[in-house]
Amino acid sequence: MPAPLEVAGTGRLAGKVAIVTGAAGAGIGQAVARRYAAEGAKVVVTDAHASRPAQLAKDIEDAHGVETIGMTVDVREPEHIAAMVRAATDRWGRIDVLHNNVGINKLAPIWEMDDETWDFVQDICLKAAFRTLRAVLPAMMEQGSGSIVNMASVAGYIGSTMGESAYCAAKAGVMGLTRAAAAELGPKGVRVNAIAPGLIWNPFLERIYPPGELQKLVEPAALGRAGQPEEVAALSLFLASDESRYITGEVHTISGGMYYKA
Repeated sequence: MPAPLEVAGTGRLAGKVAIVTGAAGAGIGQAVARRYAAEGAKVVVTDAHASRPAQLAKDIEDAHGVETIGMTVDVREPEHIAAMVRAATDRWGRIDVLHNNVGINKLAPIWEMDDETWDFVQDICLKAAFRTLRAVLPAMMEQGSGSIVNMASVAGYIGSTMGESAYCAAKAGVMGLTRAAAAELGPKGVRVNAIAPGLIWNPFLERIYPPGELQKLVEPAALGRAGQPEEVAALSLFLASDESRYITGEVHTISGGMYYKA
């Protein structure tokens, strides 16, 4: 694994307001929130955890000197989503970027997958992405601008033999939602894209895979390793910034060459 990606901020999101959901874990969401802040954005960071969002907001403010709000948000609850949006608009008067990061996976063979498990994964991975996207649109449409970055997965392209049918279906749905939303919202000045990561490292992987097993999983990748959250954050930053102003409705795979045939 190479050293973590470190890039000096150049103000690419200066003056912008961003919301990042699912930000308080040790993976992609937190990396995105930190990178946005490093580039000058004011950020609302949310997570279902009771205390981590507030601590992350403090850490980001201390590190980057930008205003940051931390909120506990259960994306299954519409009133939580509405409060998240109000926090941004009441304080800063606008929303420029949404990074829809929240997701979850529960494993079961299809013949053992019950409705409760299926619905739980769909509610968090797909329905919440729709609700959160919908909630930021009044602000973005009034501004005539905005960028939404949804988190899909290569699992939405290629499926899985690991009991991930609910997750694969949800992430394929996120891709469809992204394309449909982009088509509808382009005339309103709002861009919508998705990122489909392959295997991205986080500390949790080392706890669930025996030594050496993780490396076996990434051996098919052309680059021979797992990705880093910061590398996904760099792609999200590009899609959030004005540098990608002619890109919308696209699903961007980032897998180190593991799924280039998808």
